Amino acid sequence: MDRIRIRGGRTLRGTIPVGGAKNASLPLMAAALLTDGPLVLTNAPALDDVRTMARLLEQHGLAVEHDTRTRQISLSGAATSLEAPYDLVRKMRASVLVLGPLLARYGEARVSLPGGCAIGTRPVDLHLRGLEQMGARINLDGGYIGATVSGRLKGARIHFPQVSVGATENLLMAAALAEGTTELLNAAREPEIGDLAACLIAMGARIEGVGTDRLLVHGVDSLHGATHPVIPDRIEAGTYACAAAITGGEVLLEGAKLAHLGACARVLAEAGVELDEVPQGLRVRRVDGLRGVDIMTEPFPGFATDMQAQTMTLMCVAEGASMVTETIFENRFMHVPELNRMGARINVHGSSAIVRGVARLSGAPVMATDLRASFSLVLAGLAAAGDTVVNRVYHLDRGYEGVEAKLAGVGADIERLRD
Repeated sequence: MDRIRIRGGRTLRGTIPVGGAKNASLPLMAAALLTDGPLVLTNAPALDDVRTMARLLEQHGLAVEHDTRTRQISLSGAATSLEAPYDLVRKMRASVLVLGPLLARYGEARVSLPGGCAIGTRPVDLHLRGLEQMGARINLDGGYIGATVSGRLKGARIHFPQVSVGATENLLMAAALAEGTTELLNAAREPEIGDLAACLIAMGARIEGVGTDRLLVHGVDSLHGATHPVIPDRIEAGTYACAAAITGGEVLLEGAKLAHLGACARVLAEAGVELDEVPQGLRVRRVDGLRGVDIMTEPFPGFATDMQAQTMTLMCVAEGASMVTETIFENRFMHVPELNRMGARINVHGSSAIVRGVARLSGAPVMATDLRASFSLVLAGLAAAGDTVVNRVYHLDRGYEGVEAKLAGVGADIERLRD
């Protein structure tokens, strides 16, 4: 397996291009099942998760062309298979997003229960409960979700007991082709939801309330193809903002949007990181020393759980103490023992971690456990004295494109070691 070696102590300066959002691209690709297309996505990232979704859609019978040079994905054709097999779905939990579109357009689907990073249970019960309210019959058997509906799905009033990005996306796509009006209450408000809604509207869907927690979807008989630009990746932007801050540098995040960062922007500002929106994107620099701040993960516009590990690493070298509380996933502190190996002082108490800042981290061999934890260790390596080797970086490749090139381009001493 590949490893990444970082020699710490370099100050980062320059420009880092922010790619299209992984978490927006995956539901957008699934939306191609709602029409013969073609659906053309521009600003699409070249990531392992995107390639997995492409293979899944090809297995369903769609034609997928991904031009990494022009950052464009073209999807077209009708589904010839209504089954999403375990071998593909187990690699990525977002694969379950084909369920709503298949059921809405073809009246049936058989989708393996999903996999992904081992950061906690991510049940699909909210997806299934909502589809049942729309008239679907659901059967769980042998690790697969079997779903059928007589005729078309019917509009319904669906109140999510807790905010779920995936369930909001699945039911939003299903409702676009349902008969009648669907009301989604306590819906997720992440920028990726708004991006999916914008794409569906371009395809002919009728959706009201975009950007709020109440989405009203008036079902239509059919959708058509469209061309849609994927929004910039707010998690990638936030991650590289942490890289600039932890090294005391100044970086232009080309294409990034301040509004997409939500509470992460406020937390970084409180920690002593300056974020200025400029025409080219977002300019980030550390004003002075870093200050410890308390963090609690919440649905957007709250602090993103996908930024928790990276910001915790920043707190490891901040002055004072910080408390990091994780409310979204119950097993998202697996990076803590690895950071402590590098000299961090972190104590975990249930769903919270107390971080006491240290003057300097020390390079060490460490092991990545999930996607965002992978980059938290890269960040630690950038700030550490000596060499850090991050093992199992296949997690990293699922969500970050060209990490070594982007960081080396702004002055980091980093290389990929291939076995």
